[in-house]
Amino acid sequence: MNIALFTNTFTPHIGGVARSVEAFTEYYRKLGHRTLVVAPEFPNSPENEVDVLRILAIQNFNASDFSVALPFSFHLLEKLDAFHPDIIHSHHPFLLGMPAIRTVRYRKLPLVFTHHTMYEQYTHYVPGDSPVLKRFVIELSTRYANLCDQVFAPSESIRDLLRKRGVKSPIAIIPTGVRVENFAHGNGRAFRTQHGIPQEAIVVGHVGRLAPEKNLEFLAEAVVAFLKTCKQARFLVIGLGPSEKVIREVFVREGLENRLIFAGALQLEQIADAYNAMDLFAFSSKSETQGMVLTEAMASGLPVVALDAPGAREVVKDYENGRLLQKESLAEFTRALNWIVSQTPEQTLRLKQAARKTADEFSMTRSAEKALACYELIKLEASENSDVEENGWEQFIAFIKAEWEILKALTEAGEEALHENWFFEDENP
Repeated sequence: MNIALFTNTFTPHIGGVARSVEAFTEYYRKLGHRTLVVAPEFPNSPENEVDVLRILAIQNFNASDFSVALPFSFHLLEKLDAFHPDIIHSHHPFLLGMPAIRTVRYRKLPLVFTHHTMYEQYTHYVPGDSPVLKRFVIELSTRYANLCDQVFAPSESIRDLLRKRGVKSPIAIIPTGVRVENFAHGNGRAFRTQHGIPQEAIVVGHVGRLAPEKNLEFLAEAVVAFLKTCKQARFLVIGLGPSEKVIREVFVREGLENRLIFAGALQLEQIADAYNAMDLFAFSSKSETQGMVLTEAMASGLPVVALDAPGAREVVKDYENGRLLQKESLAEFTRALNWIVSQTPEQTLRLKQAARKTADEFSMTRSAEKALACYELIKLEASENSDVEENGWEQFIAFIKAEWEILKALTEAGEEALHENWFFEDENP
């Protein structure tokens, strides 16, 4: 099968969607399928990429680490003609998500959409952020999903939320699986030595993009409170982003900057070493659609402390493989960290074993096979419903129809966002 994936973020960018697209692409190829990734240019993009089409993009949009792809490319049609896709898989409803709509309508192909992101929690990257803009992106992503043949939700929580928001298209739960074999082993001792972390220290770890939507100021304050009660503890942070400054400020204010270790962005082997240098994993984001880094941490045998939120609640089982906290409380988060480190060796071993078992349930092989089964089904349905080969006029009509659908979705989303009776509810299912 030939699968074209349209995504607004891809390697070398660090983030959940980029890692998801990369992981699925790798496994599809291992299983004998061809993939074409359509993605923006990023600084330091790898040279001589195979089956990757880079689209001209605005770099570091609004002082972020995102590249914003221009939605038109003269090379896209030529590349798709040569690739002969069977399935188009869009990973965003905006920007490159729009050429994905045009492509499937013009070529009469099935369209799959993964709802990776709580888009309304990322509007601070756009000038003019407002409640209306947040409502607009919710409405647009909902309408986009309803233009698709199949929607992938990374978790049960997101599936339920999409249904509540009005998504009518079929929804399958397809999380980005963890490559268990990559994280099961790592040289934690060497990593500690390299970064000046005492071998006897208790290391609380965190991995991810350091961005405002990740609730990292809360996490820093909770870990600081824990460090004050555990003198041999350290906080190890893997990742880059604007919130690094906030984390540093919290530690400096409390006089604990010498117990904070930033290791920056790491390659896969280094990340495995970093996980294995940790004793437990701390996570406070409420904007996730799935717990990718949580399952990676668990594949390394780490108990996790997290807030109850979409993505985390599907992975963290309270008192079984970590602690899942029902409310955002610094005192409770600190107590949960202390509970983990206060366990006996036998209790700690049970936590680690439960964490590894959870990671196995979210393996990348399982997720890729589920996705491919969905592809096969909608490809079969599309072939049964397809007409004879279209002439040039019919293709032109298909193109106009795609443009109309895009314009209609944008217009209706804008109208709904401006509606005076539109209001946010507590949407956590």
